[in-house]
Amino acid sequence: MQRYCNDNVPYYCPVNVPKTRRTYCKKCKRHQLHKVTQYKKGKDSLYAQGKRRYDRKQSGYGGQTKPIFRKKAKTTKKIVLRLECVEPNCRAKRMVPIKRCKHFELGGDKKRKGQVIQF
Repeated sequence: MQRYCNDNVPYYCPVNVPKTRRTYCKKCKRHQLHKVTQYKKGKDSLYAQGKRRYDRKQSGYGGQTKPIFRKKAKTTKKIVLRLECVEPNCRAKRMVPIKRCKHFELGGDKKRKGQVIQF
């Protein structure tokens, strides 16, 4: 998101999300404090059926056998927050997607009203 300060120079305001959030926990059936982290994709398994099939097809002579996708349309990914209940005997986890953004920040400094922007 592009914003302009008073001298018409664009600056980017990152999405800033606090590290803890008090929200509903399905397991506890009430509002609890949750620890917020950003979801990251896990490492691809070498033994998944598709990967085994692809590796078998690629082996030997013959070059690249499957098409390589090159027409990427999006410049950003949707941010997914991973909420974990802090209750010691619960620890339930759930994912909450938020909108697309170029700059995402977790637990950064809060913006104060009427404060001067420093570069």
